[in-house]
Amino acid sequence: MSGWWVYLEEQTRQQVDAEVLRDRRLTAVKAVWDALRPLELGLREAEQVVHARYAALGDRVRYQPPDPLDTPSLAARAAALPGRVVAVEALWDGDTFHDWFVVLVAVLDDPGGEAHLATVHHRRGEPAPSVAAAAAGQALADLLRVPFHFPSPDVPDDEAPRWRTVRPRPGTR
Repeated sequence: MSGWWVYLEEQTRQQVDAEVLRDRRLTAVKAVWDALRPLELGLREAEQVVHARYAALGDRVRYQPPDPLDTPSLAARAAALPGRVVAVEALWDGDTFHDWFVVLVAVLDDPGGEAHLATVHHRRGEPAPSVAAAAAGQALADLLRVPFHFPSPDVPDDEAPRWRTVRPRPGTR
């Protein structure tokens, strides 16, 4: 267990444990970090405190189920978006708890922007996140008849070129 836990007030400990039990990792880390920053606790140490609480609370944690990757579920999410989907994109991201993972987003036009469709984490006994995300993203893009873009399917790269920066411009090839 992290030695920082003893420096937290009881109310903060209860708040952190409540967040962990609901599998709200980032909120738990923020609570620890906010409470102990005056003692020069770093973000990495706050994450370690929360990781230790996950281990201590074990089977009591109600883990969030993974985002559905089946085409009908993704299509329903896309249909509920406020704009027209012009592309589906898979992007690498990562953090200290999950390591690398892939996020599927719908690229929107009118209004412009993007919307989260699913996050694909590595799960023991399942395909790699890149493989699962590529299959789900391509299937959704095919259904919607829009491009699918995964700029770095083989190597995690959270700075790979985005679809809007590499798509062909009208009148060019």
